[in-house]
Amino acid sequence: MKKYGAEFIGTFWLVLGGCGSAVLAAAFPNVGIGLLGVAFAFGLTVLTMAFAIGHISGCHLNPAVSIGLWAGGRFPAGQLIPYIISQVLGAIAAGGVLYLIASGKSGFQLSAGFASNGYGEHSPGGYALSSAFICEVVMTMMFLLIILGATDKRAPQGFAPIAIGLGLTLIHLISIPVTNTSVNPARSTGVALYVGGWATAQLWLFWVAPILGAGLGAGIYRFLSRED
Repeated sequence: MKKYGAEFIGTFWLVLGGCGSAVLAAAFPNVGIGLLGVAFAFGLTVLTMAFAIGHISGCHLNPAVSIGLWAGGRFPAGQLIPYIISQVLGAIAAGGVLYLIASGKSGFQLSAGFASNGYGEHSPGGYALSSAFICEVVMTMMFLLIILGATDKRAPQGFAPIAIGLGLTLIHLISIPVTNTSVNPARSTGVALYVGGWATAQLWLFWVAPILGAGLGAGIYRFLSRED
């Protein structure tokens, strides 16, 4: 239960910190943090939680990561469902707290997106479904490669949180214009449920593509890292 509680809190922080920066600070008058700031916010949530709860739960914070670690032989199948439930619930709780904060400002509207992920007319840059799907698969694949490599016992010890946090930052710098960056089904679900409508209708892609990408990343890393 400590592991599941840690995953709940960690995913809560990821969504509140990452999506919160997008909703509350990205375009704040005169001192908005913009795309670069939001990308770093997501990376910093993982970096800080990896140091805070990594020794408790492994700091997955992401159903795709849990599935990828299982596919990579690093995580027991019996804990997959409880981990995923804890992550999704943490994300939804963070979405609720963010809504309570954001709705305190005059003129706030959920229809503005609430940091939801989307494609087509709901892509920040107007990218089509095919582009969004490819982007999410490839970005999640690379994320798993980074995670599995950085946490390998043969890698330099103690630096994994930095590599993983910066990896997630880079992923956001690349893909925010395409999908608003998911690579994490829990993160997508945590805000989409409050927006409803198009956000929940398009949510399937941000489960399917990251999970597929995670599986590909795990398979590639197992091939690259196996002994001859």
